[in-house]
Amino acid sequence: MAPTEQLRHWLRLILARGIGPGRLTPLLRAGLSAETLAREPPGTLPARARDAIRAVEEQRIDQALAWLEEPGCHLVPQGSPHYPELLQRLPDAPLALFVRGDPALLKTPQIAMVGSRNPTRGGLQTAHDFAAHFARQGITVTSGLALGIDRAAHEGALAGGGPTLAVAATGLDRVYPATNRELARAITENGALVSEFPPGTAPRAGHFPRRNRIISGLSLGVLVVEATLRSGSLITARLAGEQGREVFAIPGSIHNPLARGCHRLIREGAKLVEKADDVLEELAPQLQPWLEEATGEEKAGETPVTEADTTDSDYQNLLDAMGFDPVSTDMLVARTGLPPEAVSSMLLLLELEGRVSSVPGGLFTRCDPASR
Repeated sequence: MAPTEQLRHWLRLILARGIGPGRLTPLLRAGLSAETLAREPPGTLPARARDAIRAVEEQRIDQALAWLEEPGCHLVPQGSPHYPELLQRLPDAPLALFVRGDPALLKTPQIAMVGSRNPTRGGLQTAHDFAAHFARQGITVTSGLALGIDRAAHEGALAGGGPTLAVAATGLDRVYPATNRELARAITENGALVSEFPPGTAPRAGHFPRRNRIISGLSLGVLVVEATLRSGSLITARLAGEQGREVFAIPGSIHNPLARGCHRLIREGAKLVEKADDVLEELAPQLQPWLEEATGEEKAGETPVTEADTTDSDYQNLLDAMGFDPVSTDMLVARTGLPPEAVSSMLLLLELEGRVSSVPGGLFTRCDPASR
């Protein structure tokens, strides 16, 4: 059978409305081919599902094929050499994955990183630095191309010289959110964009949980950096646990609402993480075949802090007065005896250097060098 004809069978199944992979994947595992399911849907499927497969318009298939003819665009169906084994084990494994970029990355060892779309500055720095360290160790960083922690994780992986996978909740002919368009282009050139949704699919609320199961399903473990109690990241963490993946969470201040989701995960059994190597050590048995030997003595979380002009005693006193819980400028003035304008100026410089982070409520907290 011609490759294009085989693709048409897969696309017919993917484009059939109202039929999820949870219904078709068991049939594929039972030995039925995509051609059989597309041409002669078995009687074990409900009549409505059989009708939906037959009703797929050829024009929609042609449009998807046109996208696949673009440079760097691929369809990776179940049974393909590039289809990842970890994902294949899921009972609702996607029928196929649309990929823009390098499909071979789907089978590389991956660590998923997720978190708030509105993180603290310290959370962004932590996500970036952890991802860069994972990338330097030869591990693919996987996330969801959202704003906030997802974006920082992708950027950190690229900065670390490694690939990154971005799993989308839309068709890959669009980027959501649009502000990540340049990042998506960089990921395509140094990694891959992945989706189970065909080209032309717009973002919908129900697509994001489906996207999240792929993020966790591709990965050996999921690291949650910052998350509120109502964060979608907790859905990804729950799915990871159900899929038998490791779940990791970075703790934070008890006063920071963005730490509460992580604290809940830790109470429920997630592994507390203080540095990137905590994750690598836990996953070492699974990662050992791929781990690169460390070059030099740099460890994630041990990047020297550039002190510049913030080394005098006033700056040190200010840092000592902050501790690691959020604190207001007025409180720092009271604790240090420094003029308000001096404290404000010093906080600005310390924040620019990554030694202090602003948090919701106009408060500031000290950044632990061991987390950067």
